Amino acid sequence: MSRRTRTAQEEIRRFLAIGAVQVAEVDLRGDEAGLRPGPGSPPVTHGEVFALVRRDGRPAGTLLGHVPRGADPRTVLARLAREAVPDSPADGSSALRRTGAEGAPGGGAGPGAPSVGGHTGTEAPAGAGAGPGAPPPGPLRPGPGTPPPYTTVVVATRERAGQLARALDSLLAQDHPRFEVVVVDNAPVTDETHDLVHRKYGERVRYLREPVPGLAVAHNAGLAQARGEVVAFTDDDVVADPRWLTELTAPFAADPRLGCVTGLILPARLRTPAQVLLESHGGFAKGFTPATYDPREPPRDEPLFPFTAGRFGSGANMAFRTGVLRAVGGFDPATGAGTPARGGDDLYGFVRVLAQGHRLRYTPYALVWHHHRETWADLETQAYGYGAGLTAYLTAVLVDRPALLPAFLARLPGGLAHARSLTAVRDTDGGGTPGAHHTRTHPWPRRLSRLQRRGMLYGPVGYLRARRALRDAGYRRPDADSGRGTP
Repeated sequence: MSRRTRTAQEEIRRFLAIGAVQVAEVDLRGDEAGLRPGPGSPPVTHGEVFALVRRDGRPAGTLLGHVPRGADPRTVLARLAREAVPDSPADGSSALRRTGAEGAPGGGAGPGAPSVGGHTGTEAPAGAGAGPGAPPPGPLRPGPGTPPPYTTVVVATRERAGQLARALDSLLAQDHPRFEVVVVDNAPVTDETHDLVHRKYGERVRYLREPVPGLAVAHNAGLAQARGEVVAFTDDDVVADPRWLTELTAPFAADPRLGCVTGLILPARLRTPAQVLLESHGGFAKGFTPATYDPREPPRDEPLFPFTAGRFGSGANMAFRTGVLRAVGGFDPATGAGTPARGGDDLYGFVRVLAQGHRLRYTPYALVWHHHRETWADLETQAYGYGAGLTAYLTAVLVDRPALLPAFLARLPGGLAHARSLTAVRDTDGGGTPGAHHTRTHPWPRRLSRLQRRGMLYGPVGYLRARRALRDAGYRRPDADSGRGTP
């Protein structure tokens, strides 16, 4: 047996020793506290609990706490939540702190002490525009009486009717005053999705069939048929918070220069080692401090801006001003899951919108719960796809916008160092700590690190293969105004 094989087997053994973590929500309202399990999770009992902490219903932070056997989960988690997330300051941002066993700021992590996740502090967040006309770091909302814009929600799916039904139920329960839902059935092999939409949802959901595989292709099909002033995108494996769409789209009414808004993504369940390890690696969350990224005032602490697009958000929770996204040509169809490029379609969209001079807003108040994949094989696939999607989207941006090449080359040395830090091996002893969204101290096995780096080398090749496959298939990107095919 080779040394590499023995190392891989040891990593898998350690991986399998990672225990399940319960998912819950703690809502602090004055002196009262409510507790409920995460979407699809059983009632909270003793053991490790990953909890979203809300202040008066709004996401404010996360904690990882322990409920002793025989203790009341609501009492224990409410105490930990009050220690971790004090009263919100006047500007509406979260003032999180790490608390010790006795609740003293900065104390040691004793039994029952929470591990706090999220971007902390009340100062202006990294990336917030600080120049003339830049919005403040706190909540960005329209004036009183101004409703959020009419919105089209696009959900791309392929042969996952059970998950899709769960997602659609949550979307149709949104408190947004005016929106439509469009399901794009991507390269289906059965009629299962078509039958589900028409049988269960009738005229409440529009159904589109896109025969060419690829997430970006499916999103472009939805964009072409969108009726809303804003088009929002989410995945078929999420459960949307009831206020998700309102919180995601309200900033567009408050800031006319916004081209894109992204939101918070948290794990719906952490019941398998793969789910725990993925969330420990950072998951999809981007913290709990609102941030506005303005290309006219690049963030001083981000020398790679705007090419570190993964910092801005993820495709399961994003919205664009429809006219802005159409003006940049939508998403590059040779990117995204379901293509040889493996991913990167969302990152491509973020950079293209910023490159056109529009602002991008991240808001933690727009929340969806994501059902992470469950097995070690899933993790391997995701790790490779993350690496491939990263370099595929960069290739796509430079192919579609050659004028960005000088800026990219100037940032290349820093970008390579950033890539090394993202894919660095970290010891897997002891499992992970879900919720540490802005740290690089979580475990990341050598096998997954190696797959990410292989994916990064493959990404440009995958992108070029995807372009060739689209050309061979005779794919024509839809005209966003008419739905007719265009080259």
